[in-house]
Amino acid sequence: MLLTMFLLGLLYVALIGALIASGAGGVTIAVVAVVLFSFQLFASDKLALATMGARVVTPQEQPELHAVIERLCIQADLPKPRVAVMDVNMPNAFATGRSQKSATICATTGLLAMLEPAELEGVIGHELTHVINRDVMVMTIASFFAMVSAVIIRFAFFFGMFGGGGFGGGGRGRGGGQNEEEAVLVVILVSVVVYTISFVLLRALSRYREFAADRGSAILTGRPSALASALIKISGTIERIPSNDLRSAEGMSAFFIVPARAKQSLMNIFSDHPPLDKRLAALARLEAQLQGTSK
Repeated sequence: MLLTMFLLGLLYVALIGALIASGAGGVTIAVVAVVLFSFQLFASDKLALATMGARVVTPQEQPELHAVIERLCIQADLPKPRVAVMDVNMPNAFATGRSQKSATICATTGLLAMLEPAELEGVIGHELTHVINRDVMVMTIASFFAMVSAVIIRFAFFFGMFGGGGFGGGGRGRGGGQNEEEAVLVVILVSVVVYTISFVLLRALSRYREFAADRGSAILTGRPSALASALIKISGTIERIPSNDLRSAEGMSAFFIVPARAKQSLMNIFSDHPPLDKRLAALARLEAQLQGTSK
C-alpha cells in the first residue's frame, strides 16, 4: 500500500507541474475539483446510503445486527457507527463515512437472512476494519488528482479548449495563442496519462485494503474460517442473482465486501477487489497462524 501511494504521489507531481505551466485557467479547474472533492468527502456517506435505498435502523428493528456491531466495537475500542439496512435479496455489506465518528455500517436483508451468526460477525468485522483504517478517507484523498484529471479531460472535450484561448481564455496575439494552445495540449495529454495510470494504481490500492480488512476481521473475531465461509456463500449467491439486479448496484460495487458483478471477464484484472481464491488462501494461512499449526 505504501509503494502504491508513493507511485500515485510521483504521478500527481507531473499533473501539478502541467497545471502550473498552463496558467491561471489550470488553477481554476483545480479549484473546481477541490470543491467537488470537498462535496464528495463530506456528503459521500449520505449519497451512498441514498443511492442504494438504505435506511438507518434501530436496535429494536435489527437487534442481532446491532448486538454484533456493539460487541465488536467494544473489542476494537471503536465508537459505535450508525447501522443501516438495504432491503434487497443480494447478500452484501459495506461501510461508509469519512471518520470513525461519522461511519455507517450497512447490511442487506439478503445477507442477514443467509449467514450464520459467526459468519455475520466476520463480515461486520471486515467492515469495521475499513472504519478503523479510515479507508473511505484514504481512497477519497488518493483519488483526488485522478478526479482533477477527469475534470480537465471533460473541460477539453465539452467546452472546446482548443478554439477559445485555452484554460485562461482569450489569446494574446498569434504567438501567444499558439503557445497557449501548446500548453493546453500538454495539460490534456498529461491528464489522460495521469487518469489512466491512476485508474490502475487506485484499484491496486483498493485490493490491498480489502486484504487488510479481511485480516483485521480475522484478528478481531479470532475466526478467519467464519469470514471465509461467508465470502464463499456471498460470492456463490451473487453469481445466481439476475444481471439486471446486479447492474443496479454495480455503481457501489467498490464499497461492498464482495463486488456486485454478474460475470467474470478480462476486466477483472482491473477489479477493485482481490480474487476470491486469493482472499480465501490468505485467510487459511491466518487461520493456521492463529491455531499455531503453520510452519
